[in-house]
Amino acid sequence: MNHISIVGIDLAKRVFQLHAVDHKGRQVFSKKVSRSGLRLTLAQVPPCRVAMEACGGAHYWAREIQALGHEVHLIPPQYVKPFVLGHKSDARDARAIAEAAARDATPRVATKTLEQQALQAMHRVRSRAIADRTALGNELHGLLAEMGIIMAKGHSVFRQGEVRRLLAEHRTELGDDLFVVLDDVLDQWLALDARVRAYDQRLARLAKATPVCQRLLSVPGIGPVNATLLVSHIGDPGRFANGRSFSASIGLVPRQHSSGGKERLMSISKRGNGEVRRQLVHGSRAALRAFQRQQQPDRLARWACSLAARRGAAKATIALANKLGRICWAVMARDTAYAATP
Repeated sequence: MNHISIVGIDLAKRVFQLHAVDHKGRQVFSKKVSRSGLRLTLAQVPPCRVAMEACGGAHYWAREIQALGHEVHLIPPQYVKPFVLGHKSDARDARAIAEAAARDATPRVATKTLEQQALQAMHRVRSRAIADRTALGNELHGLLAEMGIIMAKGHSVFRQGEVRRLLAEHRTELGDDLFVVLDDVLDQWLALDARVRAYDQRLARLAKATPVCQRLLSVPGIGPVNATLLVSHIGDPGRFANGRSFSASIGLVPRQHSSGGKERLMSISKRGNGEVRRQLVHGSRAALRAFQRQQQPDRLARWACSLAARRGAAKATIALANKLGRICWAVMARDTAYAATP
């Protein structure tokens, strides 16, 4: 026990597999422990490096194990898989985790605080509600189109009662059975819309009450949704070397396919957290539209508008999202609000 350097843990719901090695990589023990016995087992191990895959429940166990005095490393699963020898099993997975943790070049995932996880959960539920609302709207459009009734696009036709009036107007030709179904779908859409707006209001209050979110709101294209999402994802900005490292972590930099000294840059990599990347792109799109309406554009606005004129709005939006990601990292890392350059 006194010579343990790394403990690799294959997480599960009830039974966990542990694999411990010394500083030379030799196995000290490999055993299964129950969920209730994991804390007791690790409490008997001298402070060392404890590694796990970044999966469901990993952040909870990382906080619990850190409280025992251990150094916790969360490793993305794709960087563990190359170390699995032979067929898959819990024991081989735990050994592979320990092998990956022994290499300093293996990327790590930062442990999230309870507050970060709560904020992230709110964003996930909000995104799911938005997807469900969109699906219901499309379903209602399609069902009415099957009956020869065409609705206008947009949320306003639902919120302002246009759809309800349209259903009442065509109730006779729709028939009672179909009318009841369509009316129920409309009620579901309105209920989801109210939930989404409630989440938006809650995120706005959180952004207003959080100093780092207030600084992020000074960045063009960053609203309460983006600000709170960035805080929940980044946590400690010091874990990124610079703004480009953060942009690369969420897939906003080009993929590289180089060989023989010839560099070839491709489309963006789309790695990392897709929700953070998607929201930054939405914010970038809104910022670009605002830039194009400015009478006296600043340096960032002139660059974005010039790029849009040369390469098109779509590519300029992605490039601006990359730049906004770097700016947001700098705002968080330096504890200062964004100041536009004339």
